[in-house]
Amino acid sequence: MGGVVSGILIVSAVIAVGYFAARFGILGQEVQGALTSTAYYVTNPALLFTVVAGSDIRAALGTDAPLALLSAAMAGLLYCLASFLFFRRPAAETAVGAMASSYANANNIGIPVSLYAVGTAQHVAPVLLVQILVLAPFYLTVLGVASGSKISWKKLLLQPFANPMIIASGLGAAVALTGRHAPDLLQKPIDMLAGGAVPMVLLAFGLSLAGRAPLQKGDGRTETLVATFLKIAAMPVIVWVLGRFVFGLEGQHLLASVIMGALPTAQNVFLFASPYGRGMTVARDVILCTTLLSIGALLVVAWLVG
Repeated sequence: MGGVVSGILIVSAVIAVGYFAARFGILGQEVQGALTSTAYYVTNPALLFTVVAGSDIRAALGTDAPLALLSAAMAGLLYCLASFLFFRRPAAETAVGAMASSYANANNIGIPVSLYAVGTAQHVAPVLLVQILVLAPFYLTVLGVASGSKISWKKLLLQPFANPMIIASGLGAAVALTGRHAPDLLQKPIDMLAGGAVPMVLLAFGLSLAGRAPLQKGDGRTETLVATFLKIAAMPVIVWVLGRFVFGLEGQHLLASVIMGALPTAQNVFLFASPYGRGMTVARDVILCTTLLSIGALLVVAWLVG
């Protein structure tokens, strides 16, 4: 457990540097955008390629991907049930809330936390694959239909394959499955870029936390609190139960899976909701609330499961 706690505290310290840099005006919002874009298109794909290429991809997809899909589906269904019984929100807003309850920030936060907490980020790739290939198309379809928009099935089907993280994961999986390694002249630059992924993402994340006030009156406060509870508290429990008693996971593998479940909501939820103008405030507030609470949740996970 000590290593996990140390890893989380290290991650928290770098996030705090970004936060205070923004609060004292050292770095502005334009820096956050530049860091986020660089991480999304360059450094994180490099890190994912390196991690997946060196992992046991068959074992990861055999357990991690089904576990990620089942746990996300259960958390989302719980939110839909609450919306149907109590909130009585339209389908589009319910879809955004369900996505906020189950769509983890596996890329920006999952990679550094997993890397420092359990020593490997190989459990991130299956979660990303499930979210990009299954959850995102499903929720985007629901949002489009519920909003009366015309669905471009071709764009929807091709969208995951334009994602740099998915491309990098696919190339890494090909290397892992074939046993063919990239030549040093190619791998060394990739390794150098991968080394910048973690600090870059954490600094950008800290910058994003400055100057935002969630849970304003009349902004779907109850829906936000329910979605936050499901993502930060219920989903890790669901992952632990499924992982331990259905998939038979133990030790570091179980801990890594529960850490994935305790991650905050991904910023992609807000991005997905924005074009439709539905559930945007709830998405924004859940992202912020789960982000602020995730450090405590991860420490609890480390204490109970580690």
